[in-house]
Amino acid sequence: MTFDPDDDDAVRRVLIERREEIETLVAGSKEARDAVELDQSRVGRLSRMDAIQDQAMALETDRRRGLELQRIGSALKRLDAGEYGTCVRCGEEIEPPRLISDPASTICIDCAES
Repeated sequence: MTFDPDDDDAVRRVLIERREEIETLVAGSKEARDAVELDQSRVGRLSRMDAIQDQAMALETDRRRGLELQRIGSALKRLDAGEYGTCVRCGEEIEPPRLISDPASTICIDCAES
């Protein structure tokens, strides 16, 4: 994904495309998050353990996707406010390579390392 972080329209497109991609993934993973059936007559103990582990991983993946959606929403708000690309900690410009790598970045590399 190569774009110019100074081009607001390009940034908006990238963020919206990523948001839509994540929303599609969340919708498609609903079955993996469903409750695990505990009826031993239908499913063996090891199969249930595998299902519980799969469910836990799916829930964690969804939690992370939710955080990503929040980050994208925040980036879109900063874009609308004219604050996109500015570090929320120190107020300095976020380096373009960092924004290209993660368009929802909120902090510069110096603040991220401290």
